[in-house]
Amino acid sequence: MALAELYTQYNRVWIPDNEEVWQSAEITKNYRTGDHVLHLLLEDGTELNYPVDPAPLPPLRNPDILVGENDLTALSYLHEPAVLHNLKVRFVESKLIYTYSGIILVAMNPYKQLPIYGDAIIHAYSGQNMGDMDPHIFAVAEEAYKQMARNNRNQSVIVSGESGAGKTVSARYAMRYFATVSKSNSNAHVEDKVLASNPITEAVGNAKTTRNDNSSRFGKYTEISFDQRHQIIGANMRTYLLEKSRVVFQSENERNYHIFYQLCASALQPEFKHLKLGHAEEFNYTRMGGNTVIEGVDDRADMMETQKTFTLLGLKEDFQMDVFKILAAILHLGNVQMTAVGDEKSSVSLEDKHLNIFCELLDLDNDKVAQWLCHRKIITASETVIKPMTKLQALNARDALAKKIYSHLFDFVVERINQALHFSGKQHTFIGVLDIYGFETFDVNSFEQFCINYANEKLQQQFNLHVFKLEQEEYMKEDIPWTLIDFYDNQTVIDLIEAKMGILELLDEECLLPQGTDENWLQKLYNNYINKNPFFQKPKMSNTSFIIQHFADKVEYKSEGFLEKNRDTVYEVLIDILRNSKFHLCANFFRDHPVPISPFRSTITVKSAKTVVKPPNKQFRMTVGSKFRSSLYLLMETLNATTPHYVRCIKPNDEKLPFEFDSKRVVQQLRACGVLETIRISAQSYPSRWTYIEFFSRYSILMTQHELSLSDKKKICKTVLQRLIQDPNQYQFGRTKIFFRAGQVAYLEKLRSDKLRQACIVIQKNIRSWHQRKKFLHIKQAAVTIQQYFRGQRAVRQAITATALKQAWAAIVIQKYCRGYIVRKLCQLIHVATITIQAYVRGFLARKKFRKMLKEHKAVILQKHARAWLARRRFQNIRRFVLNIQLSYRVQRLQKKLEDQNKENHGLLERLTHLASTHANDLDTIQKLELELEKLATQKKTSEEKGKKYKEDTEQKLSKLEKQNAELQEQKTFLEQKLQEETKEMKDKMDDLTKQLFTDVQQEEKQRIILEKKFQNEKQDYEKEIESLKGEIKILREEKIKLQGQIQEEHIIQDDLKLEVGQLKKQAKMIPEFQKEIELLQTQKMDVEKQVQSQKREMREKVSEVAKQFIESYDVEAVRSRLSIEDLEHLNEDGELWFAYEGLKKATRVLESQFQSQKENYEKEIEALNFKVEHLSQEIIHLQKLFREENDINDSIRLEVSRLTSENMMIPDFKQQISELQKQKMDLEQHLQEQAAKTKGKMKEIPNRVHHNLPEEGQRRTLEEQTETHTKEEKQIDTIQEIQETNNHLKEQHEIENEVKSRIKQEAFHLTLENMDLEEELDMKDRVIKKLQDQIKTLTKTIEKASDTHVPALSPKEYIGMMEYRKEDEARIIKNLILDLKPRGVVVNMIPGLPAYILFMCVRYADYLNDGDMLKSFMSITTNGIKQVIKEHAENFEMLSFWLSNTYHFLNCLKQYSGEEEFMKQNTPRQNMNCLKHFDLSEYRQILSDLAIRIYHQFIHVMENNIQPMIVPGMLEYESLQGISGMKPTGFRKRSSSIDDTDTYTMTSILQQLSYFYSTMCQNGLDTELLKQAVKQLFFLIGAVTLNSLFLRKDMCSCRKGMQIRCNISYLEEWLKEKNLQSSSAKETLEPLSQAAWLLQVKKITDDDAKEIYERCTSLSAVQIVKILNSYTPIDDFEKRVSPSFVRKVQAMLNNREDIPQLMLDTKYLFQVTFPYSPSPHALEIIQIPSSFKLGFLTRV
Repeated sequence: MALAELYTQYNRVWIPDNEEVWQSAEITKNYRTGDHVLHLLLEDGTELNYPVDPAPLPPLRNPDILVGENDLTALSYLHEPAVLHNLKVRFVESKLIYTYSGIILVAMNPYKQLPIYGDAIIHAYSGQNMGDMDPHIFAVAEEAYKQMARNNRNQSVIVSGESGAGKTVSARYAMRYFATVSKSNSNAHVEDKVLASNPITEAVGNAKTTRNDNSSRFGKYTEISFDQRHQIIGANMRTYLLEKSRVVFQSENERNYHIFYQLCASALQPEFKHLKLGHAEEFNYTRMGGNTVIEGVDDRADMMETQKTFTLLGLKEDFQMDVFKILAAILHLGNVQMTAVGDEKSSVSLEDKHLNIFCELLDLDNDKVAQWLCHRKIITASETVIKPMTKLQALNARDALAKKIYSHLFDFVVERINQALHFSGKQHTFIGVLDIYGFETFDVNSFEQFCINYANEKLQQQFNLHVFKLEQEEYMKEDIPWTLIDFYDNQTVIDLIEAKMGILELLDEECLLPQGTDENWLQKLYNNYINKNPFFQKPKMSNTSFIIQHFADKVEYKSEGFLEKNRDTVYEVLIDILRNSKFHLCANFFRDHPVPISPFRSTITVKSAKTVVKPPNKQFRMTVGSKFRSSLYLLMETLNATTPHYVRCIKPNDEKLPFEFDSKRVVQQLRACGVLETIRISAQSYPSRWTYIEFFSRYSILMTQHELSLSDKKKICKTVLQRLIQDPNQYQFGRTKIFFRAGQVAYLEKLRSDKLRQACIVIQKNIRSWHQRKKFLHIKQAAVTIQQYFRGQRAVRQAITATALKQAWAAIVIQKYCRGYIVRKLCQLIHVATITIQAYVRGFLARKKFRKMLKEHKAVILQKHARAWLARRRFQNIRRFVLNIQLSYRVQRLQKKLEDQNKENHGLLERLTHLASTHANDLDTIQKLELELEKLATQKKTSEEKGKKYKEDTEQKLSKLEKQNAELQEQKTFLEQKLQEETKEMKDKMDDLTKQLFTDVQQEEKQRIILEKKFQNEKQDYEKEIESLKGEIKILREEKIKLQGQIQEEHIIQDDLKLEVGQLKKQAKMIPEFQKEIELLQTQKMDVEKQVQSQKREMREKVSEVAKQFIESYDVEAVRSRLSIEDLEHLNEDGELWFAYEGLKKATRVLESQFQSQKENYEKEIEALNFKVEHLSQEIIHLQKLFREENDINDSIRLEVSRLTSENMMIPDFKQQISELQKQKMDLEQHLQEQAAKTKGKMKEIPNRVHHNLPEEGQRRTLEEQTETHTKEEKQIDTIQEIQETNNHLKEQHEIENEVKSRIKQEAFHLTLENMDLEEELDMKDRVIKKLQDQIKTLTKTIEKASDTHVPALSPKEYIGMMEYRKEDEARIIKNLILDLKPRGVVVNMIPGLPAYILFMCVRYADYLNDGDMLKSFMSITTNGIKQVIKEHAENFEMLSFWLSNTYHFLNCLKQYSGEEEFMKQNTPRQNMNCLKHFDLSEYRQILSDLAIRIYHQFIHVMENNIQPMIVPGMLEYESLQGISGMKPTGFRKRSSSIDDTDTYTMTSILQQLSYFYSTMCQNGLDTELLKQAVKQLFFLIGAVTLNSLFLRKDMCSCRKGMQIRCNISYLEEWLKEKNLQSSSAKETLEPLSQAAWLLQVKKITDDDAKEIYERCTSLSAVQIVKILNSYTPIDDFEKRVSPSFVRKVQAMLNNREDIPQLMLDTKYLFQVTFPYSPSPHALEIIQIPSSFKLGFLTRV
């Protein structure tokens, strides 16, 4: 179809407009070929005749359905006004800032923080195709990351745009995305370091401009390196063309680089005071722009952030302070004042404050700096001339020096950042992020704008070639004939700039000339290019500028300053001064080996995809232009070796207003950034591309029934297109897509709209006809009814007269009386009959009642006499049994007391004998002490003889030292008195301690500590006194004094020893008293033994008599007649028969131990009991048949009979218990012997201590150490020590005796307690015996009554719910029951949780054995086995479900059989009998609970991973409702689809997966509550993932999609109802999604609609509601978009809400899991092990 045929009535076009660039107008008259004007109606209602001859026809406007598309290439008409309008609708109305344009992502700066960059958004885009989600910077980053991982090819993300368009932020978000999705597991935190480099580079390279508060004044290419696992391992950074002039000059309302203002804001902090900075307004370099503060920016806080990022990168404080010193020096350099001296000279004062600070910070010579700031050195071939500079030249030199220093500092910081991000491993691939300036044109354009536009020319050329290449690949992939597309090639402009004799080469050539000027260079340009190159022009009104026709626009460059900026010269003398600085960092900046342009050249190996021109002559490389050209060559070489991804940032307005759209500014940028060029290339061929599935779904309404009957959808599409579009050149059929030329999709949309409009008219016609007919029939019926009533009324009026009325009234009166008479007669007959019947019935009932009462009276009399007789017989028998039992009980109790008394006396006798032996040993030690005293007396005599000899020799010396002896004697007496007082105090304290030993042990410990402290103090005093004595003794140097001291001290020793010997003699006198006490005890013991023997004889005789009476009195026949049914029911009440029997068995064991000598009599009694048991067993066989229905009673009888039949096996048990008691007795005796041996050893140690002076008690150790030191220093104190030691030893002896006595008392007390406990146990056993005897009576009665019946024999085995195993079999149990068990086994599913029950039965066995080690080992190996099987099958849903169920059952078993009351309430009596007896497993319950939670979380994780890929295709993309299609035209970024879509996920797939989960959980016996919690978690995931995807997919936000979602939710609700899971709260988790679906369907026009939305959407946040309203997209022309005013109304209402401003739902959120306690109904006794478990080595107990 020809394009001119589309200019028909009601279609719309775009016409140029001065204000809005383009204006929309509607065609009012069909256009025919040859018409000179086009009749239009503007939007304001004015008519316009638009001339079209010879002018071209205006561009057509796209249908409203295509407006707001995610991809501009999806538009049917691709041209500038369509692109502009689509961007405006998305940005202003839908608040969407990202739009695709083919391979380009267009990003509009919203000038407002948006909630679309959180981690939840990142995870939502991770792993998705670009066409599946709304346009986003994360989608581009994901595409780059995915292609890198899939193709192992390096990628580049090229971000460009004007200043203020958001390039830096976009690049930052792209890097953040890579850091998040490729986070490594190492602790190096490389991702954080990569992100931390941004704040540093922004601080030193970004500044405030008139267009942007955070404008990047340099280009940056960051290469993020990845390893083979696609995880970040490092990064490299290259920078381009830093704007150095900003350091020394800023325009109005602009600022210098941020770092200067951050330093000034932090100047008052202590670490920055040495920089001597102040406010930013005090420095020339920071106050030029007029305003030093940015609104909303805290420079001091930013400084802290910069320091933190430095530290994070490993750059320490020393390095940071060096950088800050250089920055401060630059600021101070800018404040150095230049003074003009005449016209040709200038000077700097040496007293200039800022000059001195500058030199101090950089460690420079003040005089040299002051001199060479105002002079320059000119070196010629013959001489060197120093020439003064004017003030202006000096200022320029100062500024040049500042720029040079800052440039080197910037490069150095970047280099150190690269070193911090350097990696040691091998780089596998990388993704480069290029943040570079876009095309710039200002009122005054200089050298910087020239370089920027030159770089953009190179990037545009690379972009054009890439777009052309992609178009060619797409055509070849789809087998479409390739036709050459004409696209703009800017190679001519690039040659103009960089070719030989180009602008840059002429500029470098002019810079080499000493007299080169900007004017000369400009003249060369004029001569070479005017009228020779069409892209170079000369302005008409200027001779200092030139114009270059760039790809985006013409730019006029001012030549002034080009040479100076290109040279970037600083006088060599100043460089030498800085090079010789003692500040190492400053000196390194100006070394002869500069930092290379690209510090990563050695680490990056790229292969160029196209040949590039090599840089020209080497001599030009040192200029700024040559450096920039070289770095640009390297950049293009890298980009050509990577796969590029383009992000074009657009600045919507210059006022920085949020969501304001300036069409002129946007069009200007679209032309400059290459977006329109992409559109133009696409429009030349086939811009619209549809997959066959999309075309079939969208345009099936245009197909005939015959065409729809075909099975091949591809063939259907071809047939329909050939019928609808006659010109085959307007479309092409590819392998998977259909390609349309521009306008053809709009034509198809028009046909579709016409078809739908025609269908709507037919529907409206029929509905209106039906409505009107229904209304007509209703009116007709009403008219007929009115006529009917009217005619009846008229007929009545005509027929009725006065005579007729009288006759009618008389007839009525006659009828009334006649009918009354008949009714009265009938009533009288009925009344008489009723009375007669009642009389006969009442008489019959009275006679019947009397006969019944008479019978009951007679029966009562008979029952009274019978029951009295039975009661008397029962009472007599009971009384006889009670007397017998009382007698036997009393005999047993007396015998038990006698035996306990004998044991106690025997123990006391043994202890007394040990005491006697110890006292005998004490006497021996006393005798030994006396012998030692005699030896000491002999030694004394010898010492006296020696003393006499020494006395004769030293008489002369004594006379000289008498005075000193007297003083020493006084000191000695003083010390002796002090020692005596202390010894008395010690004796008193020791007496107190011994008295308090039996009452309070803790007081003894405290007093011991106090004594030790006192002894320490005394020791210090003694040491001081000894030191003074030492000095005096050294002066004397004679031995006579020592001998006299010894003689005197020996006298004292003798006196003290005599006292001690007297005390020992007193103690020895006490020994006979002890012996007498022992003899008395022995006599008492003999008397007691005699009494016990006599009592034993009497008890034996009484017991034998009682036994005989018991046997003779047991009349079976009498018992038979006395047993009733009530007694039978009472027989086994509460299971007391078993417990009573157990008590009887224990009591008989005690009797066996007591009457061991009467073994023969006991055996006779056992034989008699066996005889009775055999008789009872035969009677019970008859009883079982009679009471077969009463199962509980039968069970108890079986247990009783089985126990009685095994009573003959009791004798070995009795013997075993007796042997155990004997062993315990031997242990006690051995323990007493050990204690006695210890006391003997202590008594033996006493003389040894006296002889050797070796202390052992820790309480006296300090005093003994003191005496040892004194004996070495002075023999005068030795005697005092010996006295003290003897006292100590005697006290120790006394303490030992007291300890022995206390131990004897403790043992006696302990034995009495044990005796009392045994008596209590005997009382309990007596009560049990009574109860047992009562039940035996009832049993005998039932036997008598059931004597005539017979029952089958019992099974010989009864199980008690345990599994016997050996400890060495634990590993086999775990292997067979846990590790190797498969959940799909049929046998496993017979009893849910069967492995858990088997494990618990093994636990019960370990508890039954009372083996704590065995139980601990089994529980540990079980938990480890479960952990191992979960770890090995971490992704196996069935295995996780199986072991979650078993762990839960195991945990419940531990609770149910723990013996705690709260868990035993629902147990059966049998289950309560199976409770654990010896161990509390609450600790293991906690371990199992934690393990169950861990398994549950892994279980949920596996389910989520399985179902998550199905959610979006099934809930959103699949169209379950027939005839409702949500397909719309898509662009370049479309989803990949195929002809056959049978493999895609549907809603049925989700339901089938849920049913699989449900059936597996049910089969594995998972608890219902746990199952409900799992389903709730799955439904939350379904709702959250679907809702998140809906937020990020504008194409899904339509009314029809809301219907689809609501239908899918109903399917889920039906599934819940079918599985009876309505109470799981799963439906509530879908409420946000349900409300979102309702919001898509509801009307959104009036205020009432807004109020309803506010009231209904309570589960959605305000951000989510506004997002859905803004994203609402009509599918057809019949729908309308949501107006911005309506969105504002809803938003105003939602402002009152206090909810979290969060767009995305957290899909990782987990509800808290609870494990409810549900007791098992299965009895452990009936559980059997299947043979498939291979657990034959386990035995049921």
